Amino acid sequence: MANFMDLLQGQLQNGLLDQLTNQMGGASKEQTQSASNLALSTILGALNKNAANPEGLQGLFGALEKTHNGGILDNIGDLLNGNASGKAADGMGILSHLLGGSNIFNVINMISKGSGLSRNNSMNLLMKLAPVALGMLGKQRQQQQMQPSNLLDFLKTSNQQVQQRMPQQSLIEKMLDKDGDGSVVDEIAGLGMKALGGLFR
Repeated sequence: MANFMDLLQGQLQNGLLDQLTNQMGGASKEQTQSASNLALSTILGALNKNAANPEGLQGLFGALEKTHNGGILDNIGDLLNGNASGKAADGMGILSHLLGGSNIFNVINMISKGSGLSRNNSMNLLMKLAPVALGMLGKQRQQQQMQPSNLLDFLKTSNQQVQQRMPQQSLIEKMLDKDGDGSVVDEIAGLGMKALGGLFR
């Protein structure tokens, strides 16, 4: 079974990265790619952390069955243009649930410092990629007929593989476990362009 990050890479390289770059107001494709890598790595880490809790795993599985079933991937143009509606397209709602309110701003700061994008663009990118990531996970759950235990294994294996490629990923995990003081953000951001930015190249 493919790694979750590899599936997201395929989605990015299927024209999504160019579309996102065009919406970033003068940002280069390299900056958008680096920011996307940081954003998706963080989302994966948050999904893995949430799924490690039995209640969180059941909640995620239910959401993938009902709301985030992959249908959003058929309407990416509407999502990017702000014309998609409903919970499947609610990037801020997804991020608030996965990261917690205080961590969202730390993540935005990390993406901005690590990629060179402005904070506004980093926020915009993160909000657009969160529904894509959940939709891709829901589509994979459906195609592979995953049960909750399979979903947990898939997320754990994907996260472990990313950490093997890029040990700095563990810093993101540490940030997600913190109480929002942001003390690890600068360290993560310093590694962002060099380490995370090359993940999909």
